[in-house]
Formats: sequence, C-alpha cells, structure tokens
Amino acid sequence: MSQKKRIRRLYMAGYCLTPQQRIDHCAVLCENRRILAVGGASAFNMDAELEVYKLPDAYIMPGFIDTHIHGGGGFDASRASSGDVSIQAMSALLASRGITGFVPTVVSLNPQNMLQQISALAAMFDNNMPGAEPVGIHLEGPFINPQKRGAQDSSSIRTIDMGFARELIAAGQGRIRRVTFAPELQQAEQLVELLCENDIQPSMGHSIADEAETLRAIDAGARCCTHLFNGMPPLEQRNISITAVALTDDRVTTELIIDGRHLHPRMIELACRCKPSSKLVAISDATMASGMPDGNYWIGDSPIVVENGFSHTNEGRLAGTTTLLDNGWHSLMNYANTDETYAAGSVSLNPALSMNLHDRGILRPGTRADLAIFEQGTNRLLMTVCRGDIVYQADGIKPQQSPNENLENA
Repeated sequence: MSQKKRIRRLYMAGYCLTPQQRIDHCAVLCENRRILAVGGASAFNMDAELEVYKLPDAYIMPGFIDTHIHGGGGFDASRASSGDVSIQAMSALLASRGITGFVPTVVSLNPQNMLQQISALAAMFDNNMPGAEPVGIHLEGPFINPQKRGAQDSSSIRTIDMGFARELIAAGQGRIRRVTFAPELQQAEQLVELLCENDIQPSMGHSIADEAETLRAIDAGARCCTHLFNGMPPLEQRNISITAVALTDDRVTTELIIDGRHLHPRMIELACRCKPSSKLVAISDATMASGMPDGNYWIGDSPIVVENGFSHTNEGRLAGTTTLLDNGWHSLMNYANTDETYAAGSVSLNPALSMNLHDRGILRPGTRADLAIFEQGTNRLLMTVCRGDIVYQADGIKPQQSPNENLENA
C-alpha cells in the first residue's frame, strides 16, 4: 500500500492572531491536515520539502466558524431537498470569505417537511466539500414562541412535543448539534434533558421567558442563547426577562448578530462588557441570499426580499442577513472598543468551543490546519486553508519558489 504524500507548507505574515495573542513577524508550519508549529518567523528553518508562502503585508487568523447560518450562494438549509442549489455552492462561497466551518440552520417547518429537510441536509455531510465544512446542524425551532417568531412561518411553530422532538433527532442522523427553544413553553426542562442526553446543545431564543423560567432552563442544562437581544424582550430595569439573564449569567454563551443592522453599536458594546470574552460568539445569521444579487429569496417557507443588500419579509420584518463573518467581525472593534484578539476569538475559538470542537479555532500545534489570511489595511482575503488544503487563493498569490532563501529576506 502506497503511503500518502506528505505536504508541508510554511505561511509567513506580518503578524498572526492565534487568537489569544498577537505574534508579530509570524510563521505557521503545517503538515497535511495539522499545524506543526506557530511562532516568530526567525525560529523556522527552510528545508527542500517546504512550500513557502511569504506574505509580509498580511495577517493570519484561524479559519472562521459560523455557528448560525441559514444558507449562502443560493442554497437554503431549510430547503435542502429541493436540489436547486447544492450545499457545495455555499461551501465554496464561505471559503472565499475566510470561513472554514459552518453550522447550517433549519427554521420551523411543517412536521413532515422539517423531517425531510433535516434528513436531506444530514446526508449532505458525507459529500466532499470544495471549501468550508459543515460541522453540525442547528434547528432554530419549531419549539419557539410565536410572539417572537421573527421571519419564521407562524403556522409551523409548535408547542413542545417530546415524540416529535425524538423524530427530529432521529432524522438528523447524529448531525444535530444545537436546538433553539423557548424556555417558557411547557415541558421545556424535559426537552433540555432529552437534548443533553443526545449530546445536543439546548439554546434559548425566540422567547419571552421571564427570569425564573430562564434560570430553570439554565439549571437543567441550557448553556447557549440564540442571537442575544433579537427575538426576545428588550431590557427593562424592573421586569427581568431572558435577555437580562443571558446577558449576565456567565454559564451562558451568547450569540450576537454582527451585521451592523440587527443591533445598535451600544448594545454590542454592552454585551462585550458584560460577557466573559470566551462566552461571546459572533454569527452572521446569513440567508441563501448572501453572495447573491438583490431579489426574492426564501428562509424555509417564508419569502424574503433583499434590497440594497438588506433582507426583510414582505411585512418589513428583519429576515436574517446577507453579511458574512469576514465583513462583520470588525464591527466588534469599531462598535464595542474591543481589541483585535477579543474580536478574533469571537469568530474562531469561541464558536469552536461552543460547538465542542476542540481541534480547531486556534493556531496551535496539533490543531487542524484551518487558516484565514488577510491583507493588512484593506482586510482583503488572500487565502483560506481548510484541513490543510488551500481552498481559496486570491489572484497573484503564489508559493515562494526558492525554498532555500533566508527567512530574514521575507
């Protein structure tokens, strides 16, 4: 049996964000699917087998992970069985934006259709992906509060049905990693227990739960909050709801939509001041319209309209976004006065940990070779590396052809 060819690449840049620290004049050495070493460029020696990329005016980050995204490039996770556009189109689009992992999100649908779409989506995980890889399925419903349904179809929202919950889990074939539910619904604690038993994360959202209802869900095992501030009551000084509890309870990891429209910059700053740095995850909440021109699209059974890059329902409700993480993560620094390591962690390490993915999201020896390399100043994506493969490369980016050249000349 022939051995697999060893591929060793050295990526050199002006600096990297691991994201826990910044390393100036850095280099990242990868072999096949894994990172071998990370550090200052002067610590690395050349050898004849190395393929070297010298990008002194660039910076390196771990590949982005989007844990809440409905679609992209014309693909909608809630219409997976339609066959109109493949998930590979979404995978390629995300890779062209520095994203190496994503969690396709399914909204509330009528029972049989929801089971069909989940089953079809789960089967796609076995396909070869040209870029970013799906790392799990998120069900954003159907056990949510219709008063906070957002763009979801009200006729598909259900009270908690434990039998149907088990059917949903079975349809996911082990791929479901997170389920959004409303803690105020009857049998919410039983649902949390069922999800935890199946290694599925219960996430609180699309809810009007009060303080006691929220705390009961957290005590039962709910440790996530779906898009904090959106799909829940506003903050009030006397009437404490799910919003205030999720904001202040350090057990809860919270998502933030960072498109610059769903949340006022002050609310982003408030969340960044309240939450421990490891408990804040930036998400896109992007729809099938991301990467597409203005026009008419869908989220499941709900039609949406995209005008001037913004998506909404026919009634004028916000309906996801078209903004992907490469454009959104800078808003954390701009709006919330956070440093670059905090913002970088929100799109890499934090989402990885929130999904129990301990082999990625950080530039560290032994982790997956998932990298996003951007041009300094413009933040233009130059390269995306996923599982060691270069899955996106901007025009003009080529490997160094003289591997014996001294690193100090980089």
